[in-house]
Amino acid sequence: MRKLKITEMGRLSAEEFKTAEKLPLVVVLDNVRSLHNIGSVFRTSDAFRVECIYLCGITAVPPHPEMHKTALGAEFTVDWRYVNNPVEAVDNLREAGFTIFAVEQAEGSTMLQDVSLERGRRYAVVLGNEVKGVQQEVIDRCDGCIEIPQFGTKHSLNVSVTAGIVIWDLFKKLHF
Repeated sequence: MRKLKITEMGRLSAEEFKTAEKLPLVVVLDNVRSLHNIGSVFRTSDAFRVECIYLCGITAVPPHPEMHKTALGAEFTVDWRYVNNPVEAVDNLREAGFTIFAVEQAEGSTMLQDVSLERGRRYAVVLGNEVKGVQQEVIDRCDGCIEIPQFGTKHSLNVSVTAGIVIWDLFKKLHF
């Protein structure tokens, strides 16, 4: 086995990325405070061609040098919007026809592996603050909650790790 060189990976240019077909998925960040987490979500969203990221509340917006350290330029390729109130963001997505899930441990949540999606529909996932998670008023506006099963002593994952796991799983289910 030989490690591939960057020039052998078939990467899209930024221009090609902008016009490429996107995964029918929007990621909503509800008051995510860490610039590194935000940058990581951008980078993962670039990898799986997520349609857009909604940055809400205290979530920082590009450009920012600390965000760039983990985004590595994905903050310039992935479309994003700032919406001050995450409830408003969810309401706007609902009006646009999205099915919306909060990623949260909640009564009646659906385990990630059991989430069933329909091709041809558009989805959004809301990821919450590193300490408080997704706000209850946002959860109340969602169609359901997705939960990642966890089996150790810490039933908590970093928000950027959660984003990676959820986006990858939904990509497999929705891949165009």
